[in-house]
Amino acid sequence: MSESASNGQQERDAEKPRVTLLYHFFHPDDVVSATLYSELAAELAERGWEVVARPANRRCHEQGESLPRRERWRGVAIRRAWRPDLQQGSNRGRLLNTAWMLAGWSWAALVARRHRHDVVLVGTDPVLGVLAAIPWTILRRRTKAVHWCFDLYPDAAIADGLLTSQSRVVRWMRRLSAWAYRRCDFIADLGGCMGRRLQAIEPTCQPITITPWALVEPAAPPVPDPTVRRDLFGDAKLGLLYSGSFGRAHTYEEFLSLARALRGSGVEFCFAGRGNRADQLRSAVAVDDENIRFAGFAPQDQLEKRLTACDLHLVSLHPDWTGTVVPSKFFGALAAGRGVVFAGSEDSAIAQWIRDYQVGWVVTPSTVEEVAEELKQLAAAPEGLAELRQRCHAVYHAHFSRKAMIDRFDAKLRELVDS
Repeated sequence: MSESASNGQQERDAEKPRVTLLYHFFHPDDVVSATLYSELAAELAERGWEVVARPANRRCHEQGESLPRRERWRGVAIRRAWRPDLQQGSNRGRLLNTAWMLAGWSWAALVARRHRHDVVLVGTDPVLGVLAAIPWTILRRRTKAVHWCFDLYPDAAIADGLLTSQSRVVRWMRRLSAWAYRRCDFIADLGGCMGRRLQAIEPTCQPITITPWALVEPAAPPVPDPTVRRDLFGDAKLGLLYSGSFGRAHTYEEFLSLARALRGSGVEFCFAGRGNRADQLRSAVAVDDENIRFAGFAPQDQLEKRLTACDLHLVSLHPDWTGTVVPSKFFGALAAGRGVVFAGSEDSAIAQWIRDYQVGWVVTPSTVEEVAEELKQLAAAPEGLAELRQRCHAVYHAHFSRKAMIDRFDAKLRELVDS
């Protein structure tokens, strides 16, 4: 690019509001959260923002590769922070990666080019990434700070049994988090249950809800592939699918009780997840649990067919984890026009949305029989299932779609730069 062209580009960029994204992973990493941040960045660039992303130069799950430190993608300037090739899956590696990223982001706050309309958007990967809001708002006093909270710490670590709620480490983490939250001009949560936890840490916090969207948004509810459906559910009248991670944050007991209440009704369950809860469920299934099946992970090119082969999706979250995370598979189910059977707390955001929009059922130990009876009725009424599919699809596009969420982000960010 010639010097005059370069100067012209800089002048045009100076007229745009600028948002800097601080998140551990970004395009071309295909981990779900990285994809969401990448789509948000690209869409904001299309809407007239100057967008700078500052991820790590490493991928989330693959060691060995070092990504280019500087590149441009879909109008987004990517400025990767160097960090060692440490394993993200280990506690030691995760903590060291956090330290490296926070140090790199603090340095960037000190040396990066200033802008008169600056916003920094901070995520929650690495753990306690929100702390980056502190140096960015102290060293760059005109910068507005935004936090999009995907995972709430230290609450998630407490729910996972890694920390105890009264430990000195937890008290220290809460004080630092509260300081960072106070430095933010607004915070986006993933649902009211998370918002309440945020306010418990910092009472002045007034979060708004901006949820993750589905990575695939069909224009209409897809028709199940007959071969894939038969492989998963045989000739079932109604097929319920659990797909994805099935670890300590999840629960299976309610699903097992529900399946047993539906024996002989033509309602089949298929579990295609992996994790310690999946192993426990396999051990708990008895010989006469004939309506419970298991499947391996589908190849990426077959995943969409599998996820749309069912009639309803199973989603779970252990009550202790309520508000620390919100399962993203809920949004993918609605986007595909599939209702949800949710096992978790009645106080969770997913339970509230299910009730508000009539897109599924909340199954608890006390509601198993009631939900079983309603599912039997649904299995016997194809017209009711077709109506549910259309309602779920419409609810998703009205309230949870990528466009709806990025519209909300764009509006809030512009409020900040105009204030």
